Amino acid sequence: MLTDLTLTEARDRLRAGAFTALDLTRAYLDRIRAVDPQVRAFLLVTEEQALEAAQAADRRLAQGDDAPLLGIPLAIKDVLTTAGIPTTAGSRILEGFVPPYTATALERLFAAGAIMLGKTNTDEFAMGSSTENSGYCVTRNPWDLGRVPGGSSGGSAAAVAARMAPGALGTDTGGSVRQPAALCGVSAIKPSYGRVSRYGLIAFASSLDQIGAFGRTLADCAALLGVMAGHDPKDSTSVPDAPPDYTQALTGDVHGLRVGVPREFFIDGIEPDIERAVRAAIEQFAALGADVREISLPHTRYGIHVYYLIAPAEASANLARFDGVRYGPRARVEGMWPAYKVTRGQGFGPEVKRRIMLGTYALSAGYYDAYYLKAQKVRTLIRQDFEQAFREVDVILTPATPGTAFRIGEKIDDPLQMYLADIFTLTPSLAGVPAACVPCGFDANGLPVGLQIIGPAFDEATVLRAGDAYQRVTGWHTRRPQIAESS
Repeated sequence: MLTDLTLTEARDRLRAGAFTALDLTRAYLDRIRAVDPQVRAFLLVTEEQALEAAQAADRRLAQGDDAPLLGIPLAIKDVLTTAGIPTTAGSRILEGFVPPYTATALERLFAAGAIMLGKTNTDEFAMGSSTENSGYCVTRNPWDLGRVPGGSSGGSAAAVAARMAPGALGTDTGGSVRQPAALCGVSAIKPSYGRVSRYGLIAFASSLDQIGAFGRTLADCAALLGVMAGHDPKDSTSVPDAPPDYTQALTGDVHGLRVGVPREFFIDGIEPDIERAVRAAIEQFAALGADVREISLPHTRYGIHVYYLIAPAEASANLARFDGVRYGPRARVEGMWPAYKVTRGQGFGPEVKRRIMLGTYALSAGYYDAYYLKAQKVRTLIRQDFEQAFREVDVILTPATPGTAFRIGEKIDDPLQMYLADIFTLTPSLAGVPAACVPCGFDANGLPVGLQIIGPAFDEATVLRAGDAYQRVTGWHTRRPQIAESS
């Protein structure tokens, strides 16, 4: 089946003329119709636009165009703006919003020939670890439809896992591409902060948000990242340095690579099946000739505290603009302040309200120095831990999550337990360094386990090289979930 091909396999066969972009796009649209009623990965399927784009891609292919993603269908997380196509950020407060512009990362993908299949579900404003906080529906894990796919990019991860797209875009603030990649058994990368333009990304926490990529393999992710990365004058936080050709880094060789294993990431509470799978993956790196050594990241234990002060504080400021005045539905209430209160009260879900309140409190007079400012100082210590570690090692290997996919509803009423699902992915985000996730095994229930690979700032190439080498000698990423198709 065409939908069993990886992104890079599909790209190469398209160029060889084995099938057309229209054939490939139709195959994925058929797959979406067959399995998405069970999975609910998509909020919107842009079938008409996808078929038109596929026909245009075939005309370019016939003319010998070798654009890097020509004819490749993708799923797009619904926090990235798309001109003329609704973008909701998973929130009722943006229901019906149609942006007048397209995010820079998407513009670059479309210019490279990529085709959008639709917009995927997300926790509201990317705030969540399970995609249960969406204002529209709950996405289900393709490996077990009674479990969550992770979040907030759960729709994109589930779409790739269920073979509804060969690749997808997500966003990662504290782990929102890596954690769902681990829970859904797919590959993903969060680039360094500043590597990919945030223009057109609906902001959650501006000093943390990054656009990331999903694929079945890290080679797929490298193909997507290579197109998206690079300076953008519309985003003052994007770095001016030109990115390397990431595909050239995929040599399959990690002999002599210095691999660090931080003792702080193997903690009480981690599921035994996850520790076994990750330890086995680390042994595989040693068998490939890597130099594996234990390291320390001493401020790791403060990561969750720091994140849940800084991220809600930034969310409080960013979400102040959603008041029903310029876009989105507005409550029909007399008076400015009553209209604001009712609009925001009805439009935001409980998790978004919780984080706005936490962030507003942390920024309020009398508490700013005690909470927000102190959190920023500890964030600096966390970043310095990584800088020190990368003087000794080239990459760091850790579990991606402390547990495999949990049941829908299991943690929704326990915010602290939900927040702990991201405990291993928070510190790389706070440090602004790149991190990837690759499948490295399954637990006793047949649920995927993810390995996190962390690299120095702006060295995505080494992260991709390490993960690709591991995937060349293992087959975890080739397994697929079985989902009954709708008749």
